[in-house]
Amino acid sequence: MGSLVGHVLPGLFFLALGFWHLFNHIKLHSLHPKSFTSLAWFPISKLRYLELFLIMVASSISISMELFIAPERHTPFDPDGTIPSTHLHNFEHSFISMTFLTYATFAMLLDRVNPKAKYGLTHFLGAIAFAQELLLFHLHSTDHKGVEGQYHLLLQSIIVVSLVSTLIGIGLPNSFMVCFIRSLSIFYQGLWLIVMGYMLWTPEFVSEGCFLHFEEGHQVVRCSSDEAIHRAKSLVNILFCLISIAVTSFSMVLYLVLVKLYGEKVGYSTLTTEEEYDDVESQKGNKPVCRAQKLYAVIGD
Repeated sequence: MGSLVGHVLPGLFFLALGFWHLFNHIKLHSLHPKSFTSLAWFPISKLRYLELFLIMVASSISISMELFIAPERHTPFDPDGTIPSTHLHNFEHSFISMTFLTYATFAMLLDRVNPKAKYGLTHFLGAIAFAQELLLFHLHSTDHKGVEGQYHLLLQSIIVVSLVSTLIGIGLPNSFMVCFIRSLSIFYQGLWLIVMGYMLWTPEFVSEGCFLHFEEGHQVVRCSSDEAIHRAKSLVNILFCLISIAVTSFSMVLYLVLVKLYGEKVGYSTLTTEEEYDDVESQKGNKPVCRAQKLYAVIGD
């Protein structure tokens, strides 16, 4: 991380993963609303572990980029074997990827062994990955007191939602809303990382009164005055609120479209009213034998 590409590429992966989960959870709930059970990952018929394989590959690439490819000498250590201060953030980012790699590896092993606690343990591994991500972003070695810090603070709020919803999902496996919120938060994580990449490392998008400054091996946004910092942070907050509205609207539209496509066909019929029933029976010369209330019943095909 620490650059436009370093935020956009992980962001695209989280965005795709979140959309994949959101799509499949809505589809699964639409097809089987009464027997719905949330899944930590979704197998594919021909390539059962494709999702987990992609997480493992993406995590491995991220670790390689942070520790071996990005550093000038292609090693994260100094000649004396110590970790230079400019590479501390590389280790922090790589440990996030290592945790997701651990999650994907053991999720696959749990599925193959198929123990009774598979569901709970798989979600527990996912929760550990989000907890590690939250911890390392919160205790980041990079100075996050300025504009970049505001972006990371808001990112942490999204990660908290992912973490809490994953933990709640262990006890509520049949709750559609829990997995819906978790999937949407993963999607939002990816989108916010992409926004961070462009807004923090594109000179044209840097707030007025602020500028890009090269320090500790990468560029950071610095502001010329306290007023400029407060203005820049306020703009970040406004941007976060706008994107939150957009993400919420997108999720509602996606839900309605998928329910229309995959949901149970529903028809409506009006039960006969008391007055109409009595009138029909009187015309037939028969005494009414029952009375119906005016109701609308939903009939599943």
